[in-house]
Amino acid sequence: MICPRHGLYAITQTDDKSADMILAEVAATIRGGAVLVQYRDKNPTDAFGLAQALLTLCHQSNVPLVINDDVDLALAIGADGVHIGKEDGAIAKARQRLGADAIIGASCYDSVALALDAQAQGASYVAFGRFFPSTSKPLAAPARIETLRQAKTAIHLPIVAIGGILPENGGALLAAGADMLAVIGGLFDHEPELSAKAYQALFNLRTAII
Repeated sequence: MICPRHGLYAITQTDDKSADMILAEVAATIRGGAVLVQYRDKNPTDAFGLAQALLTLCHQSNVPLVINDDVDLALAIGADGVHIGKEDGAIAKARQRLGADAIIGASCYDSVALALDAQAQGASYVAFGRFFPSTSKPLAAPARIETLRQAKTAIHLPIVAIGGILPENGGALLAAGADMLAVIGGLFDHEPELSAKAYQALFNLRTAII
């Protein structure tokens, strides 16, 4: 599947949740409008089984699934791609292993220079953040909204914003240049389908303005 150009990017919230609950929540976000899903799980009990089930679920709705930081798992289940950090050469290596059509996302934190490097290495999208206080990554370094504005003029890939994003503050990130909003707590700390629809309204509004 191809990388979406814009929309809601749902990242799984797995702590203290059963596989069935995670699957149900992800299904709800897709019904609410999520266009891309990332399986992120820092304490997995059966990463292969859950990732495989998520892939089946996502593909039933023609939504791509990428795996956080695990090229081996992405390759093993035939996922649509992977999201990786800033390790040297990691993007090129992931591209070599997963193939030309794989979605490869890159964390660029608050650095347009990292994004330009990721673009040159063959990334499918670049992600900046965190923009607001985040319960998922409370110690992550903050990113500036100005970085999105700078990236929009320099980067031709989809630009993802992440970190404490809510329906109340996401519009400012879209206005600054973000194409996708990546969300964990803002979706899964609440009712996921209704939450996803609230984010989707931001994209509908931007389309109406354009």
